[in-house]
Amino acid sequence: MADSRFFKVAGPFKLVQLADIAEAELQPDADGEAVFSDVAPLDIAGPGQVSFLDNRSYADQFAVSKAGACIVDPEFAERAPPGMSLILTRRPYRGYAKIAQAFYPPTSAVPGVHPSAQIDPSAKVGEGSHLGPGVVVGPAAEIGRGCRIEANVVIGDAVEVGDGTVIGPNASLAFCIVGRACQIHAGARIGTRGFGFSMDPEGFVDVPQLGRVLIEDGVEIGANTTIDRGAGPDTVIGAGAKIDNLVQIGHNVKVGRGCVLVAQSGVAGSTTLEDFVGVAAQAGVSGHLTIGSGARIGAKAGVMRDVPSGMSVLGSPARPVREFFRLCALWERQLKARGGKKG
Repeated sequence: MADSRFFKVAGPFKLVQLADIAEAELQPDADGEAVFSDVAPLDIAGPGQVSFLDNRSYADQFAVSKAGACIVDPEFAERAPPGMSLILTRRPYRGYAKIAQAFYPPTSAVPGVHPSAQIDPSAKVGEGSHLGPGVVVGPAAEIGRGCRIEANVVIGDAVEVGDGTVIGPNASLAFCIVGRACQIHAGARIGTRGFGFSMDPEGFVDVPQLGRVLIEDGVEIGANTTIDRGAGPDTVIGAGAKIDNLVQIGHNVKVGRGCVLVAQSGVAGSTTLEDFVGVAAQAGVSGHLTIGSGARIGAKAGVMRDVPSGMSVLGSPARPVREFFRLCALWERQLKARGGKKG
């Protein structure tokens, strides 16, 4: 059960309501009128709580769980312990996400501006928005309706923030336009100067970074992530993209719709990630490349050339997954062969 000091639970909900929320079906003999008060993991859930099974590694835990109800794929239904009600779906984790959201809905903004906030007279703040302590909003900036801007956020001159967007404490936004219903977590830096300069024996000469960052609707940007503004063309983050903590996105990068970039990954300048690309933790993508739609970049991969749509790559330099594992097998055989030699 979540700590009530930090998370406020809604409900309770009837089982039939939870099945509707999860877009799932109840087991035929389940009592749809049974009431549930919370969600909990399989190993600690009790009779009034709902759990889920998504990973078959936890099937043994599921078989002895005391949860009153469980969201589960029909293939595991026969392994349920006596007395457990089942919410059946082929996508149990998605179902759990929806039910958990119902029990723990997002905190809505409490309208108002803290006395310590500094709002330029030319800035516009939409109805129902909350601006916390120490917030700074520059000239000609526009904040939409129902936004939540937390403590010490700095919103630079002429920046636009769409309706319903949440910006975590100590983030800074400059030279950018942010869409609706975005989440920008603590310490993120949006619109910082792109890393562009002319290398010359007489000394480096900075190239003015004259573009913006355009963030489309429904984007999530993790804590301490940095997104540089473009050098001339804009840096663009497509609708619904999910960017983890500590990610670096260089100038002029185009991130497509629904892309996922995991912690400590980085994308160098002028590279395009087409829609639904996945970049795993600590992977690096070189500049001026195109990563095709649906491609997958494995953890710690070093991508130095274009990746076709739908391809998965691993290693540094990155190569197709099957080729990478064939090389690993070859290296292992060579090491074993060397180990058998004397001297």
